[in-house]
Amino acid sequence: MLPILIIIGYLIGSISSAILVCKAFGLPDPRTQGSNNPGATNVLRIGGKKAAAITLIGDGTKGAIPVLIAHYFGVDLFTLTLVALAAFLGHVYPIFFNFKGGKGVATLLGALFALNYLVGLSFVFIWVFVAKVLKISSLSALIATILMPIIFYLLSQDLNATYIITLICIWVFYTHRGNIQRLLHNKEEKIN
Repeated sequence: MLPILIIIGYLIGSISSAILVCKAFGLPDPRTQGSNNPGATNVLRIGGKKAAAITLIGDGTKGAIPVLIAHYFGVDLFTLTLVALAAFLGHVYPIFFNFKGGKGVATLLGALFALNYLVGLSFVFIWVFVAKVLKISSLSALIATILMPIIFYLLSQDLNATYIITLICIWVFYTHRGNIQRLLHNKEEKIN
């Protein structure tokens, strides 16, 4: 059952909300405009709030659906986190788009909501609070991400599942390495 759930998670994660939304709205391919990243922030740059909101919801949903499918089959929390990892990797390395995907924050968030809605709400609260104070989207995402393994463990008390969440969070930092460089040089764009 686990291999099937992981394949389902990866394939659902591989569906690019950004590319599909941009096609539906008659916008340019997000991989060729702005930051060249097929994610909600770049869609916001090239297509506005409505297209970005739909992309964000789509990316979050594709993180949640595989976990909910796995949950339906009654698997344990560790297996659920492996499915979440598969969906996340599908978003970052999508088979349908030459393995060039987004940075994975919204997909992680959707998976967190499906794993434990309190963890998902914690992420949103931290992101919004930091964004209001510092006005930098990527920094808000990174701060929320770095706190997720701690919050996840406190709410789940499952160390093995927390290892997988930690791995995903480390990967988010890897996908944001360009943002981190810009943050270190004070060149990262602020939220308008």
